[in-house]
Amino acid sequence: MEVTAEGVAVPLEMSPVPEEDGLNSDGDYESLPAHVSVVNHMTAGAVAGILEHTVMYPVDSVKTRMQSLQPDPNAQYRGVYQALKKMVQTEGVFRPLRGLNITMIGAGPAHALYFACYERVKRSLSDVIQSGGNSHLANGVAGSVATVLHDAVMNPAEVIKQRMQMYNSPYRGLWDCVQTITRAEGVGAFYRSYSTQLTMNIPFQAVHFITYELMQEQLNPHRHYHPGSHIVSGAAAGAVSAAITTPLDVCKTLLNTQENVALSSMNISGHLTGMANAFRTVYRLGGLAGFFKGIQARVIYQMPSTAIAWSVYEFFKYFLSKQ
Repeated sequence: MEVTAEGVAVPLEMSPVPEEDGLNSDGDYESLPAHVSVVNHMTAGAVAGILEHTVMYPVDSVKTRMQSLQPDPNAQYRGVYQALKKMVQTEGVFRPLRGLNITMIGAGPAHALYFACYERVKRSLSDVIQSGGNSHLANGVAGSVATVLHDAVMNPAEVIKQRMQMYNSPYRGLWDCVQTITRAEGVGAFYRSYSTQLTMNIPFQAVHFITYELMQEQLNPHRHYHPGSHIVSGAAAGAVSAAITTPLDVCKTLLNTQENVALSSMNISGHLTGMANAFRTVYRLGGLAGFFKGIQARVIYQMPSTAIAWSVYEFFKYFLSKQ
């Protein structure tokens, strides 16, 4: 389970937990009891989402900068640690946290909406398709619907966040960034990368789930609540899915930041729009290697973030199902 602007994962149906563990034999902690309210789903998702995005936020700032196609000479980094050290030394200790406020504002509602929608749609479709049983089709459809809603909320926050993360960002703060983008580029600028974000989440979801399930089969075959297995499986799933979807993430960053130096060098006037145009621009400026800029930072960010999100959400589900 993980929801991010980088990629969205959803809780999976797992095998029932035996009755001696204190749960009904007809269900399991992975699928919350029917009496659990939408508020509980939303609370669990919001807490997991906010923690996921905030704990490793400085690394996310580094990732955004390392994905720059033509970075300023003062913003060229050899690695994640060197980048963080240089940012703190030259721009101040709080610079890696710039944009964290809008991330927290967006992540809470986006994740809450995601999990509430996922659980409700999944339950409704499962009742129709398999009379309340676990349906993979229902899980997939529910995840897709929830992803569309989640990204609709989170995409504007991603645009603002990445604009504020860039080197020599001209914005004084959150509100100044919102006003400047709206005046200069229109409201549509906040959704310029929406289609790319959704396209990225499809393979991210697929790889994430497959990896997590394979790890769980080895580490937690009986599917009990086991924090260690959720952390390790989540970290592995996050790392693999993040690495594979990095090319789309690079394109998303370009669409979000509208990197002036890069666009000027390509004689692109106005604003870059569309995933196809982003792909062409990345390839012309960076070749195939350009699609994997910032992959180290992306994986380092995603591993603990996904592990935290899985473990926190699994704990909430276990706790609520025990009540």
